[in-house]
Amino acid sequence: MTMTAGDSLATGQRSLGDKDISYPLWPPLTNGCPRTSTDEVAYPVEVDYTYERVNSDLLSHSGRGSRGSGLDRWAPLLPPLAAPGLGEGGTPLVDIGGGVFVKDESRNPTWSHKDRLNRCTVSAAVGVGAQGVVVASSGNHGASAAAFAARAGLRCVVLASDGMPPAVDTFLNAYGATVLPVPEAARWPLMRQLVERFDLHPVSNLTVTHTGHPFGAEGYKTIAYEIFTELGVPEAVFVPTGYGELLFGVWKGFAELKRLGLAQRTPRMFACEPAAGGPLAAALRAGRLTGRIPVGPTSAYAIDCSVAGHRGIVAVRESGGEALVVSDEEMRSAQSELAGQGLWAELSSAAGLAGLRGYGAFDGPVVCVSTSSGFKDLSVGSRKSEAVEPTWDGVLSRLRATGFPT
Repeated sequence: MTMTAGDSLATGQRSLGDKDISYPLWPPLTNGCPRTSTDEVAYPVEVDYTYERVNSDLLSHSGRGSRGSGLDRWAPLLPPLAAPGLGEGGTPLVDIGGGVFVKDESRNPTWSHKDRLNRCTVSAAVGVGAQGVVVASSGNHGASAAAFAARAGLRCVVLASDGMPPAVDTFLNAYGATVLPVPEAARWPLMRQLVERFDLHPVSNLTVTHTGHPFGAEGYKTIAYEIFTELGVPEAVFVPTGYGELLFGVWKGFAELKRLGLAQRTPRMFACEPAAGGPLAAALRAGRLTGRIPVGPTSAYAIDCSVAGHRGIVAVRESGGEALVVSDEEMRSAQSELAGQGLWAELSSAAGLAGLRGYGAFDGPVVCVSTSSGFKDLSVGSRKSEAVEPTWDGVLSRLRATGFPT
């Protein structure tokens, strides 16, 4: 199939297993590269573009507003945006002092970075004429996919974990999605059957080692574009990391800026994984192309992945970065620091700042990506503040107990 949408300069798909291997843009290769992948390693593909046709104004301050807001502004360097948007992107870069900036992705329509990905993946579903999408998720990805599917008039099936919190269940159902709670091990085999037996387009991973959707990580490039137009190229970017799609997308955005001659370098990319797992860090230590390890208990459920995607390996190695592991205690400390700056982040989202605080200082500016809102944490709704005696003495006593200066 061939189609265009907007001003996309996308031309095809290129293998990350062998960059000399390329494929047409359609259909999206949701099972990774068929020529380089093996039973042990699935290599993703990325979208390629006619970069020589990119207008230099696109990535400058003068280009702001010329194509609309959000992802639409960056349409030439994205796959065809065939699905309508929800105002995703354009999130604030908040200066928290000491040369540290927080890219607050909780300001997206469903309060997470996944909205950038799903504008692109649901557009792929529209592009191939699917009747709907299917996603394996119990959190940000599922809610975002459901929202963009609803916006595009498509069905959405969400294979969620059977132990998901009631708040997440409500969130997923709010968009009219069909929510199917099943044991985690059953989610991906069932998703493959839904893809094969129904006209549903997969917007999450299908492969043995994570490849993800080839169009999805392209949406994350826009984080790099936005950082660049406000700050230039930072010294480093610290990214909460599960499968590595976000890490790769942000790195690729900066790599494109360098390719276009707009930047002299890329920032060092730091993957920040929960210490209870850390498959990317383990793979890099062992010199492997991907990795799979068991995951222990952690409250950072959004990034508690057992499998490292090859995209993450590429981003860390090509940028001269590192993969770090952070404990739940370090993430809670970073979460509290962000709250002290007026930013309420999900625990997993605080992994980037936790990684920076454990790593040390840089000479130039550093960006920590905060991926989603504190409303997404598992414990939300479980706290109830203790009632206070409605007298001045009662109020004063409570203030003193909390250290309030009286």
